[in-house]
Amino acid sequence: MMLDTRPSLTITRHIKAPPGKVYAAWTDPEKLLRWFGPDSSPTLSAEIDLRPGGKYGIRFRTADGEEHFVHGEYVELLENERLVFTWKWITFPERESLVTVELRAMGGGTELTLIHGKLFDEQVRDSHYEGWSGCLDKLEALLAA
Repeated sequence: MMLDTRPSLTITRHIKAPPGKVYAAWTDPEKLLRWFGPDSSPTLSAEIDLRPGGKYGIRFRTADGEEHFVHGEYVELLENERLVFTWKWITFPERESLVTVELRAMGGGTELTLIHGKLFDEQVRDSHYEGWSGCLDKLEALLAA
């Protein structure tokens, strides 16, 4: 087996909410609409078929007015603990990457670790780091409220 040398990123956050609430924010389309996206611009739609092999699609706008659509398939779902899903932009369907979200009860809240692997190059990794950081800032604020 060959080692995958494509870039990846890891972000860890402490969220002031129990793992069940954090998991629901990732898996309930109505909740996802309230926090997804890298900045204060709106998430326009979220469709989720929550099962291994099920598909998802999220459309959002960024501050520059551009609309973006990301979609993929759920690979693994462990309720309140772990989500693994493929990640593809409609503009670059050949660049499939993999996102893992791990949730662990800790200190009255949840330690969330997001790993986004198999990214195309360092520039894509860096832009995804910025995007995910913005998303997680919004998720933290929503769940702390």
